[in-house]
Amino acid sequence: MNRSQLLDELSARFDGNRKAAAHALDSVLDVVTREVARGERVAITGFGTFERRVRRARTARNPRTGEPVQIAEKAVPAFSPGARFRGVVSGAVVLPAADLATQAASGAAQVIEAAADRVAAVARAAAGEAGARTREEAEPVVVTSSAPATPAAKGSRTAGKAPAKNKADAKKADAKKADAKKKDAKKKDAKKKDLRTAEATKKDLRKAEAKKAEATKSQGKKADRRTAEGASPKTKAGGGKAGSGKAGSGKAGSKKG
Repeated sequence: MNRSQLLDELSARFDGNRKAAAHALDSVLDVVTREVARGERVAITGFGTFERRVRRARTARNPRTGEPVQIAEKAVPAFSPGARFRGVVSGAVVLPAADLATQAASGAAQVIEAAADRVAAVARAAAGEAGARTREEAEPVVVTSSAPATPAAKGSRTAGKAPAKNKADAKKADAKKADAKKKDAKKKDAKKKDLRTAEATKKDLRKAEAKKAEATKSQGKKADRRTAEGASPKTKAGGGKAGSGKAGSGKAGSKKG
């Protein structure tokens, strides 16, 4: 029996709801896998126990060459069947055909409730809201040998919907956190841009002021040069006239003599 065939059998006990059956199977497998990987034992009364065992490092031999091969220590999953499971397989215990569906539905409901609690706790812890939310526990389903399988299957299907809601809440919380981070990043980028713009503006103002100062200095120097150049020719011309006057007086004196 492969996974698809197993889901077909389970869906028949979930009122034909294949999604509910797939969710129940995936939830059980996920919880068992995670717990065993952490080193915990998962014991299901009457069925068996899943646990993690460590194989020590050892020396083996290559069957072809006979050379020794070092095998490192490693952890492996192990399963120990329960007494009832062994009895059913050996034929010592016969499962009643009439109560098979009822017992399976009741057991599935209990497993789904446990898996739902576990998945909800993991989702709250991942979202950082552990202990902030309280989930309404589903009413326990009490099934007797004479009770029909339909109510238990409906209860198990209802219990199987709880983890989906919790996962959706966790996804929404993660999406909100991601949006908040993006907004913070955008605000930081905007602040950085504003600071850069302000610094660039200050630099431009400083450069403009420096250019104005240099222009003012150069204009002052040019004005001084022009003033100096305009005054020097007049001084020379005045000196020449005075000399000529002196020369004229000399000539007049000579004529008188």
